[in-house]
Amino acid sequence: MRTTTTHASENEVAFLARVLGKERGMLSEEMARHILDLGFSDRDKARMHDLVVRNQDDALSPTEKQELFAFGKADDLLAILKSKARRRLRIKPRESTPS
Repeated sequence: MRTTTTHASENEVAFLARVLGKERGMLSEEMARHILDLGFSDRDKARMHDLVVRNQDDALSPTEKQELFAFGKADDLLAILKSKARRRLRIKPRESTPS
């Protein structure tokens, strides 16, 4: 059985943007720059990789499935916040290059 990830809802992102930004959810330039510097630690990346690989073999406990779900949701939120930060700073996202 594979774990499905439910993406962060717009409401969650809007609430968090209001906490981090001004009342209308507009991030300050300083906060936007800070958000763009955020990311998962190497330890968390290794843990996520382990969970994803073992999930493919249906080898996760219910607790580990919840952990994988939480990582996915946190990653979604961070990606959306980084998008808002780039928009605030008028920075275009890097285009991916073919491998």
